[in-house]
Amino acid sequence: MKIGHLAKSVGIDIQTVRYYESQGLLTEPNRMENGYRDFPVDSIKRLQFIKKAKLVGFTLKEIKELLAIQVTKDKHTCQEVKNFTQIKLDEINQKIKKLTEIESALKKIHSLCCGGSEKASHCSILQALES
Repeated sequence: MKIGHLAKSVGIDIQTVRYYESQGLLTEPNRMENGYRDFPVDSIKRLQFIKKAKLVGFTLKEIKELLAIQVTKDKHTCQEVKNFTQIKLDEINQKIKKLTEIESALKKIHSLCCGGSEKASHCSILQALES
């Protein structure tokens, strides 16, 4: 299957397929006589896996690890995969906590400012950030 057909089948662009291939997320395809890549049909499932894993927040490095587990499922346990996702959940929860703290701080300094036409030298937001 040519790269354009593969990309279209999954709903991604050709450059993304090339990038995933260069990162080792796709097995290197055979080359046709004209030099075009000839991807196996199972590349569709692999790209769909990558796409879904990205949607839930996994990095390409993490996806590569998950793909390694997927390829050798019989050598791994569900608990390993669950632990893997728990680590990601913990990271996401830490980010949410940090973003909530940032939101709270921004709301606080935002509420200090009158937003009037006074010179910025009197701006409460700037003063709060300076102190």
